Amino acid sequence: MSEELELKPALEAVLMVVDEPASEEHLAKVLERPRRAVADALRELADEYTAQGRGFELRLVAGGWRFYSRAAYADAVEGFVLDGQHARLTQAALETLAVVAYRQPVSRSRVSAVRGVNCDGVMRTLLQRGLVDEAGTEPETGAILYRTTNHFLERMGLRGLDELPELAPFLPEADAIEAETLEGVPSFDPDAPDAPETPADDKTEM
Repeated sequence: MSEELELKPALEAVLMVVDEPASEEHLAKVLERPRRAVADALRELADEYTAQGRGFELRLVAGGWRFYSRAAYADAVEGFVLDGQHARLTQAALETLAVVAYRQPVSRSRVSAVRGVNCDGVMRTLLQRGLVDEAGTEPETGAILYRTTNHFLERMGLRGLDELPELAPFLPEADAIEAETLEGVPSFDPDAPDAPETPADDKTEM
């Protein structure tokens, strides 16, 4: 049945309802078409949207295709999405996410060492939002390691981590920080209830 449909409109219809980037293989299977035909049609659609100056674009991100608002209209989208909401990550969360992205896989204590503050609450937020996840344990210490997710790539509009801007040289090497700093913050359970608020002069961030 799917093979009787015109390919480009069929792709548009499917991509309108995906909640994560759809791979060419999956789209080809669903629409019962050769992968090459699907890949060519997707690139043609992307070029057409750009040539027409549409407010959205079709992009290859995190191994799949999905519609995104065009960057030129970011202010309009931001105004709509954030109207009456506070959905943005805090500065602390963005900084922590950057350390994980450039130092992954990395333990929470090493992230805290790089930033100079306890990152328990911030890491919990990033885990809950699906931007980072666990990546095994550190052989030497047994500490849980964290890495960014495909959801992070999707939200950042990246095909892979190799597209991250050259920022890593500006981050200090965690290995160069005193061992007591690395071990001075206790580990945490992401599923545990939030700890009581700390005094204003405590350096822990939420």
